[in-house]
Formats: sequence, C-alpha cells, structure tokens
Amino acid sequence: MGLINTVTGPVSPKDLGATMAHEHVLLTSAGINHTFPELAERGRTRDKAVAQLTAAREGGLGTIVDVTPMDLGRDIGLLREVSEASGVRIVAATGVWFDVPRIFWAMKPAEVAPLFVREIEAGIEGTGIRAGVIKVASHIGGVSPQAEIILRAAALAQKETGVPISCHSYAPERVGDRQLDVLLGEGVDASRIYIGHSDDSDDRDYLTGIVSRGAWLGFDHLNFGHREGLLSLEERLANLAYLLEAGYSGQILFGQDWAVNMPVLGAGLLAEREAYNPHGYLFALKVVVPRLREMGVDESVIDRIILENPRRFLTPA
Repeated sequence: MGLINTVTGPVSPKDLGATMAHEHVLLTSAGINHTFPELAERGRTRDKAVAQLTAAREGGLGTIVDVTPMDLGRDIGLLREVSEASGVRIVAATGVWFDVPRIFWAMKPAEVAPLFVREIEAGIEGTGIRAGVIKVASHIGGVSPQAEIILRAAALAQKETGVPISCHSYAPERVGDRQLDVLLGEGVDASRIYIGHSDDSDDRDYLTGIVSRGAWLGFDHLNFGHREGLLSLEERLANLAYLLEAGYSGQILFGQDWAVNMPVLGAGLLAEREAYNPHGYLFALKVVVPRLREMGVDESVIDRIILENPRRFLTPA
C-alpha cells in the first residue's frame, strides 16, 4: 500500500487515525502572507491552531486534510509548525480555488498540470513538503471556463501521481455533476474524486447520483447549521441516514470546513462560526458521532466513515 504525503513526511495509511477530510488552518489570499503579514496574523494563528489541534488530538482526532491551495494563502511552513507542535497530521493541498488567478486563464491544462505534479512529487516552494491532495473548486454558476482549465489540469496531475482530487462544490446548484463530467471525461477514476460540501443539498437524487457514479460525498459542512442559508444539522443527518440505509457508507467523508483564522472571508463570519461551533475541529467527533449512535448507526459504520474511508481516499492509486 502506498504512503500518504503529510507536512511532516509520508505516512502509512494505518497511521492516519480519525481523519477530517476538508479543513483549513489559515485562509488569506495569494501573496498576502508575505506582502501584508499583519493581515495574516501568523503568530496568533499559529498559537491558536496549535491549541485547537492539540485539544482535537486529545479528543481523538488524528489527521486533517488542509485543502488550502496557493491562491487561498497557503503557508506550508506554518502547517508544518502546527502539525509538529500539536501532534495532528496535516495533509497539504496543491491546486487552485474557485477564484482562479488571472495568470492561469490563458494557459492550457497540460501547462498547468506539471505545476501540481511538482508540488506532489518534489515539494512545495522549495521546502520538500509534498502535497497529498489536489484541490479544485467551482461555486455559484457552475464550472467557469477558468475553473475548467484547472479541473482538466488536476485530472492530468491525478492520473500521473495517483493523488486524489478534492472538489469544493456548490451543491444547491448540483455543481458536482458538472465537475464529475469534466473529470471523468478526462479519464480520472471516480474513486479518486471527492465532491465536497455535498451535505448542503437536500436533493437526494443528486446525492445518490454522485455516489452511484463512484465518487465520494463530502459531509463537511456538518457544523454550519442554518447559517449562511444552508441546511440544519437535523436535515443533514436525515440525508446522511438515508445514504447509510441505501448502502453508501463506503463513499462518505466527514469534515467541518474549519479554520482558526480566515481574513479572506472576514472576521465577522469567523466569530459567527466560532459561536455556533465551540468544538472546532472536533464537531464531527463530539456532536455528529454521538448523534449517529443515538440513531442506531452501527459502530462499524462509524469507524468506516471516520477511519477507513479517509485511508482509502488519500492513499495514492
């Protein structure tokens, strides 16, 4: 079995422990961390992240996938510092978010893909820290022409390296269907594709359609509730129960889309999220898992989602 790249080096899949598949530490914008460092508050972010992830490790969390690419202000050195200090493994991302930087607009996918491959195989920004997942994104309005370039580049990089693709998607508009169309059309194995934020949709035909095509569903907005005009936790759990009863427990991944600092989205939203979710990276383990037990979900199914599925998804294939 292949090893999984983390910011502190490759690890065996069996060493991941309980894993959250869609998280962040710091969200800014490309160049901000170096040009206007006061906006990133690196020192405070580091201390806060170490404290939260240390508590999360003590609460049973083993690994997070930090899906912050370069254009969201990825600070790869910060991720390594936080991982080493907290004891939580962090899988870093290559790729591009939905606000695609202009430099990529006129490029061909075959020109972009080698950039992602380099960050997976050689390392990020000369650090030797290798990415373990490829992040792509499409949002309201679907797959833009610029996002399609990145999707097709991610497909080429995935097929060359075996590293999986994690999609930020907009479930209310069924954007995951279009992302799958592009990636599958490029020959990516569906089992290498994760459609994130799928739990924002109450359309069960959409949800079952994604898993019936062989891809992964991200229940990674579990801590959002009704905030931002989305579904309540009760609605999300009802849809999750429906999928489990339909036999899809082997294609679901959990997460919170958490960040300890996110100036890219504003301090107000961060404060709102912290007020609603005092558990941070532990929301799924402290709130969702006990609810699943109350609903009668078998412990083996919970272990599959928390432990086994992330191993299968993240292991290069």
